[in-house]
Amino acid sequence: MPKHGKKYLAAAAKVDQNQLYSPEEAINLVKETSFVGFDATIEVHLRLGIDPRHADQNIRTTVALPHGTGKTVRVLVFAQGEAIQAALDAGADFAGSDDLIARIDKENFFDFDVAIASPDMMGKVGRIGRKLGPRGLMPNPKSGTIVPAEELPRTIREVRGGRVEFRNDKTGILHVAIGKVSFTPQQIAENFVALMDAVKAAKPSGAKGTYIRTVTLTSTMGPGIPLNPSLAQGLALN
Repeated sequence: MPKHGKKYLAAAAKVDQNQLYSPEEAINLVKETSFVGFDATIEVHLRLGIDPRHADQNIRTTVALPHGTGKTVRVLVFAQGEAIQAALDAGADFAGSDDLIARIDKENFFDFDVAIASPDMMGKVGRIGRKLGPRGLMPNPKSGTIVPAEELPRTIREVRGGRVEFRNDKTGILHVAIGKVSFTPQQIAENFVALMDAVKAAKPSGAKGTYIRTVTLTSTMGPGIPLNPSLAQGLALN
């Protein structure tokens, strides 16, 4: 068992692991139990009633968080011709064609968080899939990162404004960042509701039994706070 420091133990003592908290209680607690000296990230962990061994039960989709994650998202765009300048004008950090592909391939350039591509570029981008794929950076239609050139500006603005991709891990758990400890409780709650709605909408038809089994809210290095799954799914904001 790893040994925890005094600050963690003091924070953990505020959380009753035998209690299932309401979303409102958990949001207040996650702010109260963050003890690190920086603006910690708040994450939601959901254990789902899916079988990740079956491809049709795996979840990979996106959610538009009303208040973003609090993190600056660096966007790279694979495009050609006039679409390159349009992407840069829309806020892309990097945009290009063969030059960017060569830079990633030869220089191992990965100073970006999301890669977006127009369909006509995928033949070329596929050549560096072995490098982008393992890092979760390969453009993919399921994550909304392969879009027609005319839709690139809108997609870039959405990604920079708070659209995040999420997928289950090999054990059927989702780990999704929904903001920072510095966010107001209302902002955290609104992002939380958006995520829960997206998760419910993504339920695979093959999933049997209880779909959302456990919900946990936590901050960077902070203790996990167990939520009542029914209340978590039913939270409605005015």
